[in-house]
Amino acid sequence: MNPVASSMLKLALACTIALAGVTMLQDRMLYFPAPATVAEMATGGLQAWPSEQDFRGLAVEPGGIARGTVIVFHGNAGHAGHRAYYAGALAGLGFRVLLAEYPGYGPRGGDVGERSLVEDARQTVALAHRAYGPPLVVIGESLGAGVAAAAVAQERDQVSGLMLITPWDRLAHVAAYHYPWLPVSWLLRDRYDSVAHLAAFGRPVLVVVAGRDRVVPSRLGIALHEALRPPKRLVTIEEAGHNDWPGQVDARWWQAAMDFLLGKAPP
Repeated sequence: MNPVASSMLKLALACTIALAGVTMLQDRMLYFPAPATVAEMATGGLQAWPSEQDFRGLAVEPGGIARGTVIVFHGNAGHAGHRAYYAGALAGLGFRVLLAEYPGYGPRGGDVGERSLVEDARQTVALAHRAYGPPLVVIGESLGAGVAAAAVAQERDQVSGLMLITPWDRLAHVAAYHYPWLPVSWLLRDRYDSVAHLAAFGRPVLVVVAGRDRVVPSRLGIALHEALRPPKRLVTIEEAGHNDWPGQVDARWWQAAMDFLLGKAPP
């Protein structure tokens, strides 16, 4: 074999090994679960839901009769107990709040991955609807937006509205943004194609993007909004990044969002 051919073969082998490594490491690049016990998570007024034995997340009840139920699917890092700010914002407006936990996160066993997370989220939505009835609003942030979009597509009749915070249209576009030199559309195992999942949803969808998001660029959330059927609304928090947006919204913002999702505000 001549030197040029030998070098090309070595380069091809190196690329193949590198791509295989990326494929095998996908879960570690996408999912960052934090372990915790139920006791560590159920603090500050948050209760294990539906029970400590069958733990699927955390719950907080409003002061009086609940106006409805909100399920929150969090982002790819940490655990549900780190999202107590949703409970503080929404319980104060009269909503029961369920901070859903994923398989493999917090105290829960199971495997991470799109199939596992989406099926578990679908079960959580169905269980909450059976337990509490309508109205039921689903919120997903970042990765949780992809999980929520896929889950509500299967439980459409149980859901009154959907809020997607710092979402993408398709995970492949996020991967291409961060790794432009890789053929990510070939390598991705988990797809989280929210455009496809929500094509026939037909319920109110509020898409919230952060103007300074460097993790999921706002243009991907805008592309998702453009692909949706009405009723829909796009909200941009101009000065926010991917993780600091909660500090830039107030009770009036949350009230307006919930009014839209429950059909009480013009689109």
